[in-house]
Amino acid sequence: MEVTKQITKLEQIDEIAKTKKGRIVVPMAHNEEALEAVKMAVDEGWISGGTLIGDVAKIKGIAVDIHLNLQDFKLIDVTDAMSAAREAVKMLTDKKVDFLLKGVIDTKIYMKAILDKEFGLVPEGNLLSHVAIMQIPKYHKLLGITDVAINIYPGLEEKKKIIENIVRVFHKMGIEKPKVAIVCPIEKVNGKIQSTVDAGNLVEYFKDRDDLIVEGPYDFYIAVSKHAAEEKGISGEVCGDADILVFPDLDSANPVYKVMNQLIPDVRSAAIVAGAKIPIILPSRADSADTKKSSVALCSFLG
Repeated sequence: MEVTKQITKLEQIDEIAKTKKGRIVVPMAHNEEALEAVKMAVDEGWISGGTLIGDVAKIKGIAVDIHLNLQDFKLIDVTDAMSAAREAVKMLTDKKVDFLLKGVIDTKIYMKAILDKEFGLVPEGNLLSHVAIMQIPKYHKLLGITDVAINIYPGLEEKKKIIENIVRVFHKMGIEKPKVAIVCPIEKVNGKIQSTVDAGNLVEYFKDRDDLIVEGPYDFYIAVSKHAAEEKGISGEVCGDADILVFPDLDSANPVYKVMNQLIPDVRSAAIVAGAKIPIILPSRADSADTKKSSVALCSFLG
């Protein structure tokens, strides 16, 4: 997909999604929050329908409660989670739908179906990683955060692929040279802190690329505040102007993402799984319906 205009707000993604109207599939769709996200996406004109897999009686009951019109949706009555996940992934590979939203299903089961080589959804050598796009009122641009949901303790080679995944998303958003900050506890390479060693190696690995800028190790302050960088005597193109924050592991990334969503007034977020042939939505059960809705728009935009 070619994007000539740089995306600076999630509202722009919303508008483009209206022109694409993708089809969604939801395994174990008998979940009010997931169906609320589907309803909002239908109301916004981001999807044209799709398939809902799960306990059909419960799906119909929830649909009545939330006023979701099911006329453009195929309903498949499957109550076994793995069977539902596999059916959803098969529909994707058969191109009967365009993208996937997780319903009330365990993440391990969901991901096992996605990763199954039988379906070929993940190209050989690719790594799946979670990409969150945050719209924070006090920050001057959209901010990407990775990986907050999938890779627990990524090593150096995994971090390279995690960066490639999120950079591809930003390229599709019209940002030709995303600025990537490798976030660590301190801003110097310290042999006793593996994340800083990895940061130094990542900067070296990507240094000759002309489609991204990677700098670090930077602490969080330096990555998002030029004033903080100046106070610490750090200079660089990414300082205070990061497009993307790459965290050391799940223990650091996941709390930051959830704190931002929970405590920052008027924050908006959208999140997908990148690295597969199609974008995938992997929301937390605690994510708001608005976040799930925005994630649908992002999937439609990227698809």
